[in-house]
Amino acid sequence: MTSTFYQNKDSFLIAVDCIIMGFRENELQILIARRPFEPLKGSWSLMGGFVNATESIDEAAERVVGELTGIDNIFLEQVRAYGELNRDLGERVVSIAYYALIDMDLFNPSLTVKNDTHWVRLTQLPKLIFDHNKMVKDTINILQRKAAVKPIGFNLLGEQFTLPTLQSLYESIYQETIDKRNFRKKLLTMDILEKLDEKDKSSSKRGAFYYQFNKNKYDQLIEQGLHFSL
Repeated sequence: MTSTFYQNKDSFLIAVDCIIMGFRENELQILIARRPFEPLKGSWSLMGGFVNATESIDEAAERVVGELTGIDNIFLEQVRAYGELNRDLGERVVSIAYYALIDMDLFNPSLTVKNDTHWVRLTQLPKLIFDHNKMVKDTINILQRKAAVKPIGFNLLGEQFTLPTLQSLYESIYQETIDKRNFRKKLLTMDILEKLDEKDKSSSKRGAFYYQFNKNKYDQLIEQGLHFSL
């Protein structure tokens, strides 16, 4: 039975739009698709959908990201709400944007065929529908602020990685070159990376040692009142 408490109030649609991000070939990548319906059918779009009556907005975002990546326990945070009156050409839609950080090595490439999606480099992002480019811009601003004080960037990497790869990741996040010596000094001083015996020799004979992020040491750092800072 439908409640009559708010029968004299306007109603409109609620959607979630997800900025799904990965890291490959030393660049941030974003998952987008051609919009399969009107308005603006065929235009590039972020991934999203309408919130079902039986789910919360967080659950809707988790559903969308889960269906498109096939990965569990993804880092997912809300960006903000977008509710300009004419933001959607179809009708009044308020969208809640979320950004997700994934390890692309866990991503099943067959899902891009199934869902007709495409990974594109952040630096080559095309014009997107509605206010989706602004959503991406707002997300990058948040990511840059948070990556400086929290180790969220590690969500974009596998369990083991080299220091050159890690530096490339942060350079892609900040869209600028980082001084190698200062970057490594800050990281190694915090003692949150565990050096492994294995090397990556794909780019040179000498190779580069693999490292792992040690969450226990990071938690101890926080308990001691110290802070992650890059």
